[in-house]
Amino acid sequence: MRVLLTLPIREVRPATARSRIVRIGLEGTPFRYRPGHAVLVATHGYEYRRPYSIAAAPEDARQDDCLELLIGIDATGHPGVHLALEPGAMVDLEGPLGSFTFPDSPEEECFLFVAGGTGIAPLRAMLRHALRLPHRHIGLMYSARTPDDFAYEEELRGLAALGLIDLNQAVTRADAAESWTGSRGRIGAPELQPLLHDQATLCFVCGPETLVHEVSGLLTQLGVPTNRIRTEEW
Repeated sequence: MRVLLTLPIREVRPATARSRIVRIGLEGTPFRYRPGHAVLVATHGYEYRRPYSIAAAPEDARQDDCLELLIGIDATGHPGVHLALEPGAMVDLEGPLGSFTFPDSPEEECFLFVAGGTGIAPLRAMLRHALRLPHRHIGLMYSARTPDDFAYEEELRGLAALGLIDLNQAVTRADAAESWTGSRGRIGAPELQPLLHDQATLCFVCGPETLVHEVSGLLTQLGVPTNRIRTEEW
């Protein structure tokens, strides 16, 4: 059920040079949502609210008593006039909303998440939820402009190091640092195929329109049925 709440910003910390991790305290207020859901957020009393995907699994939100968002900022460090990113500031939060969500009881046991830029936010919520379910394999393909544009990189690499997920990262800027040893350029079949252990894999793709369309087509070419490809573009 969609609700409107007024809640405090508990914490703001850097994710990348162009995004911030923002934690909004729930203050004991129940807030039910599914992994992948979004909320509308603005400074308390501001008329126009913008949508942001929730970056935390519901289990995390209940444990930490807060919602976590990944919010893009401009060159001045601000997301826009609608929102002041200051700990203690009150915000109006409306939601949950959206249909790009992880199923309650998936029949699949293999999952692939493909993110572009801040599209990692809803996929992180799904991935962290999926890790708690019976599963055989979880893969993440994460594309960003430069090596400095990967949000949650330390966490995701930690999960990969523990063998909990397979992780592939790609940078798209031609002038990315020479020290980068991962994939470069747009995501292609060679990047996706090692992450697809089964054609019955349930796939989620979130990011810019071009990435979403290209990756969806590639997954189809690799044998994934269209009903197992879920997408969200921005």
